[in-house]
Amino acid sequence: MSLSDSQRQTLGEELYKALKDEETIAPLTERFPEIEIEDAYHISQAMLAARLADRGVKVVGKKIGVTSKAVQDMLGVFQPDFGFLTSDMVVENESEVSIKGNMIQPRAEAEIAFLLKEDLKGPGVTEADVLRATECVMPCFEIVDSRIHDWKIKIQDTIADNASCGVYAVGNEKADPNDVDLPNLTVNVYKNGEHISSGQGSAVQGDPLTAVAWLANTLGEFGIPFKAGEVILSGSLVPLEPVVPGDEMHMELSGLGTCTVKFV
Repeated sequence: MSLSDSQRQTLGEELYKALKDEETIAPLTERFPEIEIEDAYHISQAMLAARLADRGVKVVGKKIGVTSKAVQDMLGVFQPDFGFLTSDMVVENESEVSIKGNMIQPRAEAEIAFLLKEDLKGPGVTEADVLRATECVMPCFEIVDSRIHDWKIKIQDTIADNASCGVYAVGNEKADPNDVDLPNLTVNVYKNGEHISSGQGSAVQGDPLTAVAWLANTLGEFGIPFKAGEVILSGSLVPLEPVVPGDEMHMELSGLGTCTVKFV
Protein backbone atom coordinates (compact mmCIF):
# COMPACT_ATOMS: atom_id res chain seq x y z
CA MET A 1 0.00 0.00 0.00
CA SER A 2 1.27 3.46 -0.85
CA LEU A 3 0.15 6.97 -0.02
CA SER A 4 -2.75 8.80 -1.61
CA ASP A 5 -2.25 11.79 -3.89
CA SER A 6 -3.56 14.10 -1.18
CA GLN A 7 -1.10 12.68 1.37
CA ARG A 8 1.77 13.15 -1.06
CA GLN A 9 0.74 16.75 -1.71
CA THR A 10 0.35 17.52 1.99
CA LEU A 11 3.77 16.07 2.87
CA GLY A 12 5.47 18.00 0.07
CA GLU A 13 3.97 21.23 1.37
CA GLU A 14 4.94 20.27 4.93
CA LEU A 15 8.57 19.75 3.89
CA TYR A 16 8.66 23.09 2.09
CA LYS A 17 7.22 24.83 5.15
CA ALA A 18 9.94 23.17 7.27
CA LEU A 19 12.55 24.53 4.86
CA LYS A 20 11.10 28.05 5.05
CA ASP A 21 10.69 28.00 8.81
CA GLU A 22 14.09 26.36 9.40
CA GLU A 23 12.48 23.58 11.39
CA THR A 24 12.73 19.82 11.18
CA ILE A 25 9.94 17.27 11.10
CA ALA A 26 9.73 13.64 12.20
CA PRO A 27 10.87 11.07 9.61
CA LEU A 28 8.17 10.28 7.09
CA THR A 29 9.12 6.60 7.27
CA GLU A 30 8.21 6.56 10.96
CA ARG A 31 4.89 8.30 10.46
CA PHE A 32 3.95 6.41 7.28
CA PRO A 33 5.64 2.97 7.30
CA GLU A 34 3.90 2.13 4.04
CA ILE A 35 5.66 4.95 2.12
CA GLU A 36 7.34 3.78 -1.08
CA ILE A 37 10.08 5.34 -3.22
CA GLU A 38 7.50 6.32 -5.84
CA ASP A 39 5.56 8.15 -3.12
CA ALA A 40 8.76 9.93 -2.12
CA TYR A 41 9.38 11.09 -5.66
CA HIS A 42 5.87 12.59 -5.87
CA ILE A 43 6.33 14.26 -2.47
CA SER A 44 9.58 15.75 -3.75
CA GLN A 45 7.75 17.05 -6.82
CA ALA A 46 5.13 18.68 -4.59
CA MET A 47 7.86 20.26 -2.46
CA LEU A 48 9.62 21.52 -5.59
CA ALA A 49 6.38 22.96 -7.02
CA ALA A 50 5.79 24.86 -3.78
CA ARG A 51 9.32 26.24 -3.90
CA LEU A 52 9.06 27.34 -7.53
CA ALA A 53 5.71 29.02 -6.96
CA ASP A 54 6.70 30.76 -3.73
CA ARG A 55 10.20 31.92 -4.63
CA GLY A 56 9.87 32.56 -8.33
CA VAL A 57 12.92 30.43 -9.08
CA LYS A 58 13.62 27.86 -11.78
CA VAL A 59 15.22 24.43 -12.02
CA VAL A 60 18.89 24.72 -13.06
CA GLY A 61 20.03 21.13 -12.61
CA LYS A 62 19.77 17.82 -10.83
CA LYS A 63 21.75 15.97 -8.21
CA ILE A 64 22.54 12.44 -7.23
CA GLY A 65 23.32 11.72 -3.61
CA VAL A 66 24.26 8.91 -1.25
CA THR A 67 26.49 7.37 -3.91
CA SER A 68 29.67 6.65 -1.96
CA LYS A 69 30.19 3.98 0.69
CA ALA A 70 31.45 6.62 3.14
CA VAL A 71 28.20 8.58 2.91
CA GLN A 72 26.01 5.48 2.86
CA ASP A 73 27.66 4.18 6.03
CA MET A 74 27.33 7.58 7.70
CA LEU A 75 23.62 7.96 6.94
CA GLY A 76 22.58 4.32 6.96
CA VAL A 77 21.10 4.70 3.48
CA PHE A 78 22.43 2.18 0.98
CA GLN A 79 21.19 3.28 -2.41
CA PRO A 80 21.45 6.60 -4.27
CA ASP A 81 18.86 9.35 -4.11
CA PHE A 82 18.08 12.20 -6.48
CA GLY A 83 16.82 15.75 -6.35
CA PHE A 84 16.43 19.03 -8.20
CA LEU A 85 18.67 22.10 -8.10
CA THR A 86 17.03 25.52 -8.25
CA SER A 87 18.44 28.93 -9.06
CA ASP A 88 18.26 30.09 -5.43
CA MET A 89 20.57 27.24 -4.36
CA VAL A 90 23.55 28.64 -6.26
CA VAL A 91 26.30 30.40 -4.26
CA GLU A 92 29.51 31.90 -5.62
CA ASN A 93 32.87 30.23 -5.13
CA GLU A 94 34.84 31.85 -2.27
CA SER A 95 31.74 33.64 -1.03
CA GLU A 96 30.16 33.75 2.40
CA VAL A 97 27.04 31.69 3.02
CA SER A 98 24.69 32.59 5.84
CA ILE A 99 23.46 29.48 7.62
CA LYS A 100 20.71 31.31 9.47
CA GLY A 101 17.90 32.02 7.07
CA ASN A 102 19.05 29.36 4.63
CA MET A 103 19.77 26.04 6.35
CA ILE A 104 18.93 23.96 9.40
CA GLN A 105 21.60 21.27 9.92
CA PRO A 106 24.07 21.69 7.04
CA ARG A 107 26.88 19.36 6.02
CA ALA A 108 29.49 19.95 3.32
CA GLU A 109 30.48 17.41 0.68
CA ALA A 110 33.07 17.61 -2.10
CA GLU A 111 31.88 16.58 -5.54
CA ILE A 112 32.51 16.71 -9.28
CA ALA A 113 29.90 18.80 -11.11
CA PHE A 114 28.95 18.33 -14.77
CA LEU A 115 27.75 21.14 -17.04
CA LEU A 116 25.68 19.80 -19.93
CA LYS A 117 25.76 21.03 -23.52
CA GLU A 118 23.11 18.59 -24.79
CA ASP A 119 19.82 17.19 -23.55
CA LEU A 120 19.77 13.63 -22.20
CA LYS A 121 16.77 11.49 -21.35
CA GLY A 122 16.69 7.93 -20.09
CA PRO A 123 16.21 5.07 -20.24
CA GLY A 124 19.21 3.75 -22.10
CA VAL A 125 21.68 6.56 -21.31
CA THR A 126 25.27 5.24 -21.18
CA GLU A 127 28.52 6.63 -19.80
CA ALA A 128 29.51 7.44 -23.40
CA ASP A 129 26.30 9.44 -23.83
CA VAL A 130 27.06 11.43 -20.68
CA LEU A 131 30.60 12.11 -21.87
CA ARG A 132 29.36 13.33 -25.25
CA ALA A 133 26.70 15.57 -23.66
CA THR A 134 29.02 17.20 -21.11
CA GLU A 135 30.57 20.59 -21.82
CA CYS A 136 32.88 20.56 -18.80
CA VAL A 137 33.42 19.23 -15.29
CA MET A 138 34.15 21.40 -12.25
CA PRO A 139 35.08 21.05 -8.58
CA CYS A 140 32.04 21.55 -6.39
CA PHE A 141 30.92 21.87 -2.79
CA GLU A 142 27.37 20.85 -2.13
CA ILE A 143 26.09 21.93 1.27
CA VAL A 144 23.39 19.39 1.98
CA ASP A 145 20.70 19.95 4.56
CA SER A 146 17.85 17.88 5.95
CA ARG A 147 14.39 18.86 7.04
CA ILE A 148 14.19 15.53 8.91
CA HIS A 149 15.04 15.44 12.66
CA ASP A 150 18.73 14.74 13.28
CA TRP A 151 19.30 13.33 9.79
CA LYS A 152 17.38 10.21 10.82
CA ILE A 153 16.61 9.32 7.23
CA LYS A 154 15.81 6.31 5.14
CA ILE A 155 15.89 6.42 1.36
CA GLN A 156 12.21 7.48 1.16
CA ASP A 157 12.83 10.38 3.58
CA THR A 158 15.74 11.86 1.65
CA ILE A 159 14.11 11.48 -1.77
CA ALA A 160 10.95 13.15 -0.47
CA ASP A 161 13.10 15.95 0.98
CA ASN A 162 14.57 16.74 -2.46
CA ALA A 163 17.64 14.59 -1.75
CA SER A 164 18.50 16.78 1.25
CA CYS A 165 19.46 19.69 -1.02
CA GLY A 166 20.81 22.86 0.54
CA VAL A 167 23.06 25.06 -1.62
CA TYR A 168 26.05 24.45 -3.88
CA ALA A 169 29.10 26.26 -5.25
CA VAL A 170 31.33 25.35 -8.19
CA GLY A 171 34.97 26.31 -8.63
CA ASN A 172 36.24 28.73 -11.23
CA GLU A 173 38.24 26.13 -13.16
CA LYS A 174 36.65 23.96 -15.84
CA ALA A 175 37.94 20.90 -17.69
CA ASP A 176 36.89 18.89 -20.72
CA PRO A 177 35.83 15.50 -19.31
CA ASN A 178 37.65 13.82 -22.19
CA ASP A 179 40.92 15.24 -20.87
CA VAL A 180 40.71 13.95 -17.30
CA ASP A 181 40.64 10.49 -15.72
CA LEU A 182 37.46 10.97 -13.73
CA PRO A 183 37.60 7.80 -11.59
CA ASN A 184 41.17 8.59 -10.51
CA LEU A 185 40.74 12.27 -9.72
CA THR A 186 41.73 12.82 -6.08
CA VAL A 187 40.10 15.38 -3.81
CA ASN A 188 41.55 16.73 -0.58
CA VAL A 189 39.19 18.56 1.75
CA TYR A 190 40.21 21.12 4.38
CA LYS A 191 38.16 22.61 7.21
CA ASN A 192 39.47 25.83 8.72
CA GLY A 193 42.86 25.08 7.17
CA GLU A 194 43.11 21.52 8.53
CA HIS A 195 43.05 18.52 6.20
CA ILE A 196 40.05 16.34 7.13
CA SER A 197 39.45 13.89 4.28
CA SER A 198 40.48 12.59 0.87
CA GLY A 199 38.61 10.70 -1.82
CA GLN A 200 38.62 9.71 -5.47
CA GLY A 201 36.18 9.95 -8.32
CA SER A 202 35.74 6.19 -8.16
CA ALA A 203 33.94 6.66 -4.81
CA VAL A 204 30.73 7.39 -6.72
CA GLN A 205 29.60 4.11 -8.26
CA GLY A 206 33.11 3.46 -9.59
CA ASP A 207 33.01 6.39 -12.01
CA PRO A 208 31.17 9.76 -11.92
CA LEU A 209 30.01 9.06 -15.48
CA THR A 210 28.26 5.93 -14.22
CA ALA A 211 26.56 7.91 -11.46
CA VAL A 212 25.31 10.59 -13.87
CA ALA A 213 24.07 7.94 -16.33
CA TRP A 214 22.20 6.24 -13.46
CA LEU A 215 20.53 9.52 -12.57
CA ALA A 216 19.54 10.22 -16.19
CA ASN A 217 17.96 6.78 -16.45
CA THR A 218 16.26 6.96 -13.05
CA LEU A 219 14.69 10.33 -13.79
CA GLY A 220 13.83 9.11 -17.27
CA GLU A 221 11.50 6.57 -15.65
CA PHE A 222 9.50 9.57 -14.40
CA GLY A 223 9.66 11.41 -17.73
CA ILE A 224 12.22 13.95 -16.45
CA PRO A 225 15.08 14.83 -18.85
CA PHE A 226 18.46 16.43 -18.36
CA LYS A 227 18.56 19.69 -20.30
CA ALA A 228 21.41 21.51 -22.00
CA GLY A 229 22.83 24.14 -19.67
CA GLU A 230 21.95 22.25 -16.51
CA VAL A 231 24.44 21.40 -13.77
CA ILE A 232 24.49 17.79 -12.57
CA LEU A 233 26.06 17.00 -9.21
CA SER A 234 27.49 13.49 -9.27
CA GLY A 235 27.75 12.69 -5.54
CA SER A 236 30.15 13.16 -2.66
CA LEU A 237 33.66 11.73 -2.83
CA VAL A 238 34.18 12.02 0.94
CA PRO A 239 32.20 11.77 4.21
CA LEU A 240 29.83 14.64 4.94
CA GLU A 241 31.21 17.33 7.26
CA PRO A 242 28.92 19.34 9.57
CA VAL A 243 29.47 23.11 9.38
CA VAL A 244 28.57 26.03 11.64
CA PRO A 245 29.02 29.81 11.38
CA GLY A 246 32.73 30.66 11.31
CA ASP A 247 33.77 27.54 9.39
CA GLU A 248 35.58 27.62 6.04
CA MET A 249 35.57 24.60 3.73
CA HIS A 250 38.17 24.28 0.99
CA MET A 251 38.68 21.48 -1.53
CA GLU A 252 41.43 20.74 -4.03
CA LEU A 253 40.56 18.41 -6.91
CA SER A 254 43.73 17.08 -8.55
CA GLY A 255 44.29 18.40 -12.03
CA LEU A 256 41.02 20.28 -11.99
CA GLY A 257 40.94 23.10 -9.45
CA THR A 258 39.62 24.29 -6.11
CA CYS A 259 36.43 25.45 -4.43
CA THR A 260 35.96 27.34 -1.16
CA VAL A 261 32.89 28.21 0.88
CA LYS A 262 32.81 30.30 4.07
CA PHE A 263 29.95 30.15 6.56
CA VAL A 264 28.55 32.98 8.67
